[in-house]
Amino acid sequence: MAEALSTSPDAIRDFQAENPKMRARDQADALGISEAQLVAASCGLGVTRIAPHPDRVMGAAQQLGEVMALTRNESCVHEKIGQYGNYHPGAQAAMILTEAIDLRIFPKHWCHAFMVEMPGEAAPRRSLQVFDAAGDAVHKIILRQGAAHGAWERLRADLSQEDQGQSQSVAPRPAPEAPKPRPDKAAALRAEWAKMTDTHQFLSVVSKLKMNRLGAYRVAGAPFARALAPAAVNRMLEDVAHAEIGVMIFVGNRGCIQIHSGPVETLKPMGPWQNVMDPGFNLHLRADHVAEVWAVEKPTRAGPTTSVEAFDAAGGLIFQVFGLRNQERDCRAEFAALAAELPAAHPAPEEVTP
Repeated sequence: MAEALSTSPDAIRDFQAENPKMRARDQADALGISEAQLVAASCGLGVTRIAPHPDRVMGAAQQLGEVMALTRNESCVHEKIGQYGNYHPGAQAAMILTEAIDLRIFPKHWCHAFMVEMPGEAAPRRSLQVFDAAGDAVHKIILRQGAAHGAWERLRADLSQEDQGQSQSVAPRPAPEAPKPRPDKAAALRAEWAKMTDTHQFLSVVSKLKMNRLGAYRVAGAPFARALAPAAVNRMLEDVAHAEIGVMIFVGNRGCIQIHSGPVETLKPMGPWQNVMDPGFNLHLRADHVAEVWAVEKPTRAGPTTSVEAFDAAGGLIFQVFGLRNQERDCRAEFAALAAELPAAHPAPEEVTP
């Protein structure tokens, strides 16, 4: 059942005016509402509710020139500068595939969307913002100085919905899926794992055995999955930067996964945040949210691939990092060697003895 807004749009806008330096997500949390409800409160006042389907939003995005693509979850923010293009639609999954912006899109979670225009110091600040049924941000497209701002009004007229009310009903936020280990299926899991020829087969294997990703890692054990210390995340990023190893960094939520393919160069820790601050790519990670880290090896036709994956205390996936393989250089073996040296967890979380 959808939840109606308990705080009036006027009260929301007043709070925003009183706290102009607070990030939108933090404003919403302080008010006890979703971010979609916060944004909707300004419909007609710089905000326009638009058609949320990826086909419409990505069609517009490809006309905006150079922008920032932003995808996040509770613990990690992934930002890429580039142009949208090469859109592949799909009922269950869609994709944007460019060298800079690489997205996996899950349309059923693109439920609410807005074009947002707010006053800025030199020029208006413009963005397209997409939210799921609970009103949590799925994906944002932030226009930069070099973007095609001239297309803004035309796209807004094309995408605008009839309903421009300032209230937004949202569904209850689903609880995170807890780890689902099946120790009684350990032998079957290892046998199926060893037969994989593509990393994309993994979720089908664990689903068939009534497990999920983290549950399977806890059950599989070496050589498939090795529990690492939470501090291994910082160590891994530092080692990747020092060794100049190309990586793929996946950050996502229910509606979108965003991928960086390339180097990690400049790390700037600040309080609980570990930040990658590179030209064209920023990552902001709440290192204190990392509860479990796993080094995972999966067989493929092109040889084994290793990932380092971080999870929060509820079992939610924060991010995944793989060695990059492209036409210029295959960094998978170097990344696997780096991962093998990362510190182990003591004790490992609920490891199952064969």
